[in-house]
Amino acid sequence: MATSRCLHRIARFAGCLGWAVLVQFIASPAFAVETVNVYSIWPENWTKPLFEEFENATGIKVNTVRFSSRWALARIIADKNSPPVDVLFGGRVETFAAGIKEDIFESYKPRSFDVLSARFRQADGQWTAIADDPLVVMTNNRFVKENNLKAPASWNDLLALPYRNMLQMADARTSEAAVLRIFSILEVNGRDENKAFDYMKKLRSNVQFYTKTDAGGTLPVGLGQVGGGIFFISDALDTQAKGYDVTISVPKEGIGSAAEGIALIKRAKNPELGKKLIDWATSPTMQSNFAKYNINLVPAHPDAVLAPSLREILKGGKFFSIDADYAAANRKRIVDRWVAEVLNR
Repeated sequence: MATSRCLHRIARFAGCLGWAVLVQFIASPAFAVETVNVYSIWPENWTKPLFEEFENATGIKVNTVRFSSRWALARIIADKNSPPVDVLFGGRVETFAAGIKEDIFESYKPRSFDVLSARFRQADGQWTAIADDPLVVMTNNRFVKENNLKAPASWNDLLALPYRNMLQMADARTSEAAVLRIFSILEVNGRDENKAFDYMKKLRSNVQFYTKTDAGGTLPVGLGQVGGGIFFISDALDTQAKGYDVTISVPKEGIGSAAEGIALIKRAKNPELGKKLIDWATSPTMQSNFAKYNINLVPAHPDAVLAPSLREILKGGKFFSIDADYAAANRKRIVDRWVAEVLNR
């Protein structure tokens, strides 16, 4: 995660957006009824049906503005003394770990708190996970067949000569998937940074292009313009669902998974409404809607319905979590090293 100094610079710059965001909330006709105000990291095509389910169940309106994780965190820091929102919804728990250091969250343990795995909850309740989004390898089936390959079953399989200049994956300067990929490689190498970076330098020869966004390489892989890449499972399954002839696989050494969180903002103007949204978002009722609306996320709650497409991949794959505090403390240094030694080599 970016350092505090970097986040505060972003927050000062983001201040120019503050009035526009505040006006959007204040001017909203939804204030005629009970309304909870939210910064959402997730895309609207996910949150729109989910928040409609919440509104139908409770009568509480959700007024939402979408930001990237980094900008949402910066905005909350900038407005921490009088926040315009009550809840931060979605985003990797690494973002929430950084927010705890800035004292922007209020502890709240929702009704599902004790049911969740320890990695899906912050001990003091300053965030709770609502989903998990593992990385996977996605390859184009025609490319694999034409080059007498099999879908990658190991990290080393991605170093094969036919993949030379035929992989696309995301850029760690702009993508959460890329950062998780780098920390995954660190984990499978026992956090031995020299071994991990030696691997990434070898992999660099096979990467045609590092995309700005998490899913930027999914369409080229689907079309067969490149052979494969590493993506969030949600983006890979979305590509497959659109009819592209691709295979999703998981390295036998394992690959990282990113828990997605929710948190109550300290000094929120509507804390009780925020708590109701958090109770609902951490429930199996809400998370079962992932399957209903084809949102290819893994529910954090053990009793939520899991989509069959996800179950098939998860049952044979080895996934591990990345320690949020470790990632937050080391992110900037590791990404800077990746830029210097891998991207720009």
